[in-house]
Amino acid sequence: MAERVRAAFPVGSLLRARGRDWVVLPGSDPEVLLVRPLGGTDDEVTGIYLPLEPVQPATFAPPDPADLGDFRSARLLRDALRLGFRETTAPLRCLAHIAVEPRPYQLVPLLMALKLDPVRLLIADDVGVGKTVEAALVARELLDRGEAERLAVLCPPHLAEQWQGELAQKFHIEAEAVLPGTATRLERGLGLRESLFERYPFVVVSTDFIKSDRRWQEFVRTCPELVIVDEAHECADQSGGRAAHLRYRLVAKIAEDPRRHLILVTATPHSGKEDAFRNLLGFLDPSFAELPEDLSREARQAERQRIARYFVQRRRADVEHYLATDTPFPRRDSSEETYTLSAEYKDFFRRALRWCRERVRDPSGGAHRQRVRWWAAIGLLRAIGSSPAAAAATLRERARGSDTTTPEEADEIGRRTLLDLTDETAEATDVTPGGDAEDAAPTSPERRRLLELARVADALRGTADRKLARGVELVRNLLEKGFRPIVFCKFIETAEYVADALREALPGTEVEAVTGRLPHADREQRVAALAEHPRRVLVATDCLSEGVNLQDHFDAVLHYDLAWNPTRHEQREGRVDRFGQRSPRVRTVMLYGVDNPIDGIVLDVLLRKYRAIRRSLGVSVPVPGSESVLEAILEGLLLRGRPDEEIEGQLQLFEMDVLAPRRADLHRRWDQAAERERRSRTIFSQEGIKADEVDAELRASRSVLGGPEDVARFTQEALRALGASVGAQNGVLEADLRETPRALRDVLGLDGPVVRARFNLPVGEGELYLPRTHPAVEALASFVLDTALDPQAPAQVRVARRAGVIRTRGVERRTCLLLLRLRFDLVTRRVHGDERRQVAEEAGMVAFSGSPDEATWLGPEEAEHLLNLEPDANVAPEQARYHLSRILEGLPGLDEALADHARRRAQAIRQAHERLAVGARPRGGRIVIEPRLPPEVLGVYVYLPAG
Repeated sequence: MAERVRAAFPVGSLLRARGRDWVVLPGSDPEVLLVRPLGGTDDEVTGIYLPLEPVQPATFAPPDPADLGDFRSARLLRDALRLGFRETTAPLRCLAHIAVEPRPYQLVPLLMALKLDPVRLLIADDVGVGKTVEAALVARELLDRGEAERLAVLCPPHLAEQWQGELAQKFHIEAEAVLPGTATRLERGLGLRESLFERYPFVVVSTDFIKSDRRWQEFVRTCPELVIVDEAHECADQSGGRAAHLRYRLVAKIAEDPRRHLILVTATPHSGKEDAFRNLLGFLDPSFAELPEDLSREARQAERQRIARYFVQRRRADVEHYLATDTPFPRRDSSEETYTLSAEYKDFFRRALRWCRERVRDPSGGAHRQRVRWWAAIGLLRAIGSSPAAAAATLRERARGSDTTTPEEADEIGRRTLLDLTDETAEATDVTPGGDAEDAAPTSPERRRLLELARVADALRGTADRKLARGVELVRNLLEKGFRPIVFCKFIETAEYVADALREALPGTEVEAVTGRLPHADREQRVAALAEHPRRVLVATDCLSEGVNLQDHFDAVLHYDLAWNPTRHEQREGRVDRFGQRSPRVRTVMLYGVDNPIDGIVLDVLLRKYRAIRRSLGVSVPVPGSESVLEAILEGLLLRGRPDEEIEGQLQLFEMDVLAPRRADLHRRWDQAAERERRSRTIFSQEGIKADEVDAELRASRSVLGGPEDVARFTQEALRALGASVGAQNGVLEADLRETPRALRDVLGLDGPVVRARFNLPVGEGELYLPRTHPAVEALASFVLDTALDPQAPAQVRVARRAGVIRTRGVERRTCLLLLRLRFDLVTRRVHGDERRQVAEEAGMVAFSGSPDEATWLGPEEAEHLLNLEPDANVAPEQARYHLSRILEGLPGLDEALADHARRRAQAIRQAHERLAVGARPRGGRIVIEPRLPPEVLGVYVYLPAG
């Protein structure tokens, strides 16, 4: 019995059950029909158990001539129909499933991907352009096409929850986060030799967790066929210590499978190390690793064009006005502010520097202990420049490299902790570095001296700390100008110290500190809670500097502590200076001490040069080998002169003998890197995908799905027709729903009766973003469609009707518009014999003039034009019913013409899908589009000449 019923309802057919109509979806259980409500969403997919539930074919009765709507009915019903579709015929299938409207430039990587088999893509757009959206678009498209069934995102641990949220909220991909704190729970209940990556199809995985010797082989064995690697530059450098090598090993092994789809994401593909950049290209294609360094010459055009198929790299200026669509990036206003050390602080600095010089020159213990002392001294000097709180904590703690056994280990820990390397995650670099390099007894002279210095540091808190006073003043000024600042500090103790001072100095301002002491989830919760306060300040360490999006809640950055790597500065500022920032401008402020020699070196050698190149080129260029240059400069500063020599008297000679030549050499290499970057951007800004190609695909998809302007028009017209008070100003919809039907308010599920919304990003505070897949838009479209199809629904809620007759000057003879629901089977016949069948739907419109038996068919533009016509004269009810009845009587004679229309659409859809894959090998086989006949006539609308 169940088999016969199932055979009678193949995939794509309509049936009626449980009092409503459903479309049959692919399913494997012979006794269960997997179905989705007609006009419903994927969230409403359910199963019908055939042995228990009766089903029957669903048929649409023709419209009732007595059930006439007004001139708005056709457009409202068409928009409600197409905005409700999820499995559509659009050539870019992912656009129907996402809760964000991508900018046109963000479609370029997607179109590139569809021309590759397998997909191997390096997305290296500038900070803040939207690389996460670009990568997730590709992933969603491959999943929707059935070319991938599982997805893994590899990312730094502090970005895992953000990726998880982005995939769920914007792309409707529910992924599990695989972190040290979640892996045990996820592995509970697994079968013998079953991997959690086999159990859970979508995962976001901490790269640092999964790269370990115990974990990486299992991941590679069960790795999904689609992998995204975020911050991919951190996985390309084998020379950055053991952690970097393990990350490289993991991704290299993943890339070995020639069938795997691999998407690499980074804003810094070239971090100044040519070998690392070649490794990154080698993940895409092993032969790329052997290409010459300079590809700009004419003789290298073929290589450039080949790489350009896999590599996209654009500045903001490249995308800001792409395809006549403005993307409102904020303007960044940057400034430098200074402070001077108090006499007490300067004296403390001298005493600490004297101690540091003595310790780094102590030869006892050999090369290893000297390196530990060296890094302890650097850590102490950096902590002193940060705050008295950080200095005191450092003086009381053992150096972090004390437990190492070789100079190389000590150097690895010291560099990772203190030099702000960009190929290391920002995690765990905000902890106290420790200044005690020896395992000395508490009563030893060295230990007593450190504790004495710590007590001096404690006494400097408050009035003797002019940096703190200046920082508070700068924050106050930013608040008074309406900004919402983030204060970035190097160390946890500094962040907490500054936050306490700001709370005391700024009553009425909510201040929160977020540091590495907080678990990742607590950081997000603390930021979200802080965002509820209109006057707010966030104090953070670099645990929030990389990858975390804070532009919704903050629009200014104060660098309380200078980063010792300019890229880290850019990462901090990129948290607020990015697409989606509500403010038209953002402020960034660098605070430094004019008599702090360390600040002066970092600022003069690194930060100002970095900013000059960015202003000139429009993008950031990582400094080649900045950490080694900075290390050498600091070593010269510590080792020159007598231990008790005043630092001021030494700086002039130091400038001439050490600093100037090293700075000149670094800046020369930096200029060369900037020129190489300029050439690279010219080559890979994306010549492989032309703007008119993007425009064509965008138009094709929006004609099927509707764009933001269609969502806005439908929402306003439908709410107004349902009794809402609706207005729009400066792109903001304002709707008061209190007079709308209670049933509508219930299904919309909004927080209150008054709504402020936008249909494009960015949105302001208190405003709702309404893309086509927002639950409120889905609910409104479903409400309009369902009430139009239900003749028993109350008249006041049936704002769209299936029939209408108007008299207008827009036609010269009687013209009829038919609204169709077209359904197709999208069948992918694979080369190894099996096939994958998907159901797709679209709203179609056809129009003809004259009578049905002598119809003169009109073009699609003319049919679209009819939707916008308004009545110029009244039509008597009897006359309206007469004309509509004549059309309805003749509809059976149009069956073959409508079937031909469906066949032509099937051919056009197939051509559109094949057009996207030009240049790729057959992507798993051949696609066939089969129309389900006959098309359903949902609406009939007659237009009579006004004369």
